[in-house]
Amino acid sequence: MGHAHAHSHHSHDHHGHAHGAEATSKSRILIAAVLTGGFMLAEAVGGVLTGSLALIADAGHMLTDSVALFFAWYAFHLAGRQATARLSFGYDRLKTLVAYTNGLAIFVIGGWIVWEAWQRFEQPSAVLGGPMLAIALIGLAVNIGAFLVLHGGDRQDLNMRGALLHVIGDLLGSVAALAAAGVILATGWYPIDPILSVLVALLLFRSAYGLVRDAGHVLLEGSPVGIDRDGVARDLVASVAQLRDVHHMHVWSLDGTRNVATLHARLVPGADPHAAIGAIKRRLATTHGIGHATVEPEFDCCADSHHEEHGHERPDDPNVGHRHLH
Repeated sequence: MGHAHAHSHHSHDHHGHAHGAEATSKSRILIAAVLTGGFMLAEAVGGVLTGSLALIADAGHMLTDSVALFFAWYAFHLAGRQATARLSFGYDRLKTLVAYTNGLAIFVIGGWIVWEAWQRFEQPSAVLGGPMLAIALIGLAVNIGAFLVLHGGDRQDLNMRGALLHVIGDLLGSVAALAAAGVILATGWYPIDPILSVLVALLLFRSAYGLVRDAGHVLLEGSPVGIDRDGVARDLVASVAQLRDVHHMHVWSLDGTRNVATLHARLVPGADPHAAIGAIKRRLATTHGIGHATVEPEFDCCADSHHEEHGHERPDDPNVGHRHLH
């Protein structure tokens, strides 16, 4: 039986909106990358001159972040390319891969900060509070600017979330450096520098875990957040008059925002396959946010029934069959 494809006006509007949001996010990430990379050099020099771990850690973080932001921008650039015979879904998932990598990189950065802080506890060193305060103030202003630029982007996009997370880490690093400089100037207590650096690292660990978890879920083709596959299948059967049951159903996301589904639809005898498939696709797009679906219509036995013991697999069967890609 053939596959039918029909996109509703809603899905076209959704795709147009998504491409517009991606273009805006792409520009915002590039601006943030330039701001972050430009100040990173000044902060690195300042950290060495003042002896501040908080500044050095933040400079190292900003170095990695500027690279990560440029990669995030390039991922948006590649995602705009057309699909090919070898990459039939295009490059959209590259953004999720970059987001996942960014999350892992943040774990590495946080581990390095904790290690350096431990070394400072064992061998305390003096820190020049005045210059450290001035550099931290400038860094705070730059990071606030980068944060405001990214904050207006599409925060449902995992790649944008990863970029925003890097900038938030830089912002927290600047706040920690500023607080450490204030304490050092007021009391001369140098251990505050590594203590606040570790606090920033712990906050980064928590945020990075969420990013890696969500990006990993997309890469593993898990059901998108807010979409119950079995519930969607039941809704289709209840809403489409010519539909008897739905099986072999899979729902996943290409990049955390573009949802895709494949399914077998068993129709009532005498049903119009084209009309039924059109109704299924419209219901998926307008009610469940699934803008692209491949539907295989059936009237009697499932085409894959030779793989099944009972001939028809229910949506809640954990042993779902293989995905039908197109």
